[in-house]
Amino acid sequence: MKMKSLRQIKPYVAGAQPQDKKMIKINTNENAFPPSPGVLKALASFDGQSLRQYSSLENNALRNVLAEHLAVDRDQIIVGNGSDDILALAFLSFFNSADPILFPDTTYGFYKVWADLFRIPFEEVPLSDEFEIVTTDYVNRLNGGIVIANPNAPTGIFKDLSEVEAIVVANQDVVVIIDEAYIAFGGESALPLLEQYDNVFITRTFSKDAALAGLRVGYGIGSPKLISVINAVKNSYNPYSVDLIAEALATAAVEDHLYYERINAEISETRDWFSAELGALGFEVLPSATNFVLTKPAGIAAENLFEFLQSKLIYVRYFGDTGRLSDYLRVSIGTQDEMASVIQVIGDLFV
Repeated sequence: MKMKSLRQIKPYVAGAQPQDKKMIKINTNENAFPPSPGVLKALASFDGQSLRQYSSLENNALRNVLAEHLAVDRDQIIVGNGSDDILALAFLSFFNSADPILFPDTTYGFYKVWADLFRIPFEEVPLSDEFEIVTTDYVNRLNGGIVIANPNAPTGIFKDLSEVEAIVVANQDVVVIIDEAYIAFGGESALPLLEQYDNVFITRTFSKDAALAGLRVGYGIGSPKLISVINAVKNSYNPYSVDLIAEALATAAVEDHLYYERINAEISETRDWFSAELGALGFEVLPSATNFVLTKPAGIAAENLFEFLQSKLIYVRYFGDTGRLSDYLRVSIGTQDEMASVIQVIGDLFV
């Protein structure tokens, strides 16, 4: 018998997680370096006996160090089980209008999934021919909210903060979410906008810049009004979303911010070198302010290069043979030695 009322939804497709120890894994934008010494020390000294208790409801230890580091008040911060958790909560909390929310047609794929899952009307706004967000497309346009990843993913392109502010100013009756998952690798944070606009909500993650993708911790920053709304939603279904180990290690990561500033600067330097090397091979490379590049190969189809690299145990991201990304590969930035190996393997194709 056919069952009634089952949800039908097209899920988000995450990057593959191969386990070969000899591979170069540059397909999911993980950090090229290990967590900081302070994080590893916190892990080694963690009191396992404490796990018999629930984790904190307020996560004040983590929120306190984040507030100090970001120069905001603690009541402007919410933490959760990765920025995906925070973003999903934000969709549920802030987008309850009959008017469609707006986000780019080429951006983080989860936005469309959450809109479908939570039955939020949405419109995908086309990027320009150069894969850039067009500011005027978000001005004087009826909507129930806006979501912008800045820098954008998977393009890697950063939108100037003055233009982001123009979008915020034109939409002060709805919430504008600014996803800053990659802000540590370039660009300018929207944090200063919080002082003037209470409709701005910024999301961040420890997965990229803090080398803690396996920990699953993220956070959001906004006005106390927005934080009170999203906290109410969070506490309605998963109040203990950040476990004791995760909070202890994420707190140590914030305290070790100088270590992360150094390694992320090194990743950015490697990114720029790698982009130049691809350009020398004739590849088109979009300007990136992230820890990855989006590139259109020359002399070989993107899908064929993807398969060739995989045969060499080099894993990059190919989004499929449909849409605007069909001719492109997204390549995360590994260590300098790893990226030099990738350039050599690609170069060998054209010898």
